[in-house]
Amino acid sequence: MICAHKCDAERWLELSGKVHAAGLKTNATMLYGHIESIEDRVDHLIRLREQQERSHGFQCFIPLAFYPEKTQLDHLPGPSGVDSLKTMAVSRLLLDNFDHVKAYWVMLGKHLAQVALHYGADDIDGTITEGGELSESYSIASNNEVRMSKPELVALIEDAGFEAVERDTIYNRVERSNASLV
Repeated sequence: MICAHKCDAERWLELSGKVHAAGLKTNATMLYGHIESIEDRVDHLIRLREQQERSHGFQCFIPLAFYPEKTQLDHLPGPSGVDSLKTMAVSRLLLDNFDHVKAYWVMLGKHLAQVALHYGADDIDGTITEGGELSESYSIASNNEVRMSKPELVALIEDAGFEAVERDTIYNRVERSNASLV
């Protein structure tokens, strides 16, 4: 929570629509694996799909796995790998009007994010290299994986059988020679 008062889903969707009407693109997320039901997840995805039909302003959907360690919900198990892959696949199917679904490897772990490319994700994000500080609480509980170099990320994508493509924040392909990608 970044402010004392969160807006509800309807208000958030309304504000997203206004931002999109002004010509700006945004991303949409869904935190899963804590206290929500499967019905809550589906409702969330359907609302995003409907907003995208109206405003066409979401460029990416990012499912965010909840890891309860060091939170008030640490008695919960958090999502399993299978749950994360099912969430990725259902998100891709329901949100076919979103151009991109992101596997955020910092939350999923490197190898599960790699597998997520076969479950509907087309973007692996979260390249965090030397020089950047990141709280361990933002990473998955196992191994505290918080750093990956560009060559490691490229290898992860290529080992999964896909072509690694560098892009900017609005999904324009960054044209570089193959040598500069790694």
